[in-house]
Amino acid sequence: MALLAAAIVLVLSVWFAGTVAVPGLIRDGLVSPGRAAWLTAAVQLGFVAGTLLSAVLSLADRLDARRLFCACALVAAVATLTQTAVAPSGTAALALRFVAGATMAGVYPVGMKLAASWAKGDLGLLIGIVVGALTLGSALPHLLPGLIGSVDWRVAYGGAGGLAALGGLLVLGFRPGPLMGARPPFQPAQMLEAWRNRGLRLANLGYLGHMWELYAMWAWIGVFLVGVLGRPQVGSWVFGIMAAGAVGCVVAGLAADRWNRARVAALCMLVSGGCALVIGPAAAWPALALGVAFVWGFAVVADSAQFSACVVSLSPPDYVGTMLTVQTSMGFLLTAVVIGALPHVMALLSPGLAFALLGIGPLLGAIAMWRLAPMLDQALSPR
Repeated sequence: MALLAAAIVLVLSVWFAGTVAVPGLIRDGLVSPGRAAWLTAAVQLGFVAGTLLSAVLSLADRLDARRLFCACALVAAVATLTQTAVAPSGTAALALRFVAGATMAGVYPVGMKLAASWAKGDLGLLIGIVVGALTLGSALPHLLPGLIGSVDWRVAYGGAGGLAALGGLLVLGFRPGPLMGARPPFQPAQMLEAWRNRGLRLANLGYLGHMWELYAMWAWIGVFLVGVLGRPQVGSWVFGIMAAGAVGCVVAGLAADRWNRARVAALCMLVSGGCALVIGPAAAWPALALGVAFVWGFAVVADSAQFSACVVSLSPPDYVGTMLTVQTSMGFLLTAVVIGALPHVMALLSPGLAFALLGIGPLLGAIAMWRLAPMLDQALSPR
């Protein structure tokens, strides 16, 4: 699991390479803030396209998981390294970012499937480690500028490309567990099982409520803290808030393996949704707002692994990878919409009220997970 988590963190560096590269690009006048936003959006949209293609073709289940992970990581590495040779804000740059995002469809969901293959009563913890690795990879770019200052955009992309190649090769040393499942025949209609099966449908509805909040919170909590703390540099605070979620993933994973994972996820969603509602009024007291932000950072992603664990437990064994890919595809498509809409809501209302609207998702998602809980009690032990 340490090997798999390390590979995921290394490969996912290509996803967030733009976070490090953009400040230097803007400073040098090579990209406008609006165009820079598209560099991030292109990765999100690429991931959605990649997961849709993977789900239709059942790639995560029909191909060798390690080799698929490695191949996608190497393509991401090439795309990111090539980024240093093209105009940083041109069409080619956006296309390369799209390709890098699309290849993550063969990394993140596949990584969860590889982890689940070793589950022996600790499914929540194993997938929690994978999501924790994703969370740390997401948080790290916020810390780097404070540690080493501004980074040249070519170094950011080149370094991420090299790390992705290393992560892809590293995963070849991972040995799949006994619960990997057979390679099924090609059945595109199998992806519809995500909605035909009531248990999977409830798990996916809970996940959509979770994703309504998660990435928008990660994307805009820094803007909120700049106003609350009255200082332009809040990267270290944002890193700490997001990194708290990695701890939350492990803690919730341990709890979910002991109790009903749907109820654990619902509890996390109630906490994170509550934080979304109160952080705006708490802004009048900076110390209190920071405290709420850290609790929010802990809870907002702590439940993430449990939606995937529910899908693993309720899916046909040979199509676990496909069901995980369908789930992440729907969730990340929703994040692209919410991330883009939230700054407009902030301008129209206020950051605090905009964050309160994010609370709607997890509170509704908690209802879906609470309804799912009795079904998990009756299900067989997680595979």
